[in-house]
Amino acid sequence: QVQLLESGGGLVQAGGSLRLSCAASGRIFSGFYMGWFRQAPGKEREFVAAIRRSGSTTYYADFVKGRFTISRDNAKNTVFLQMDSLKPDDTASYYCAAGDYYGVSYFTHTSYNSWGQGTQVTVSS
Repeated sequence: QVQLLESGGGLVQAGGSLRLSCAASGRIFSGFYMGWFRQAPGKEREFVAAIRRSGSTTYYADFVKGRFTISRDNAKNTVFLQMDSLKPDDTASYYCAAGDYYGVSYFTHTSYNSWGQGTQVTVSS
């Protein structure tokens, strides 16, 4: 229903910063809440951050609070994840996700019905 394309991944040193972008097309962007998830090889997919349709409220996993910031620009049909103070444990494939349900939790992957291909983030020590 909405196509998502992530960009901005790469290799950074611990303590560095990276900004991920997710461009959406195919539907009215403001009709979707957006989330970021990540998954490392051999690990479970985990919630990172989410933002409401209007961008008025954001949600974060405890392990990224104070370090990551999710934002969206509905005029540009884009959601961002600003990642600061990166740690080696942040190394994973990061996936952008969109959902258009109501009455569901932002924190679980089952609440999202569109996914990007992922972008790799590697943090070296």
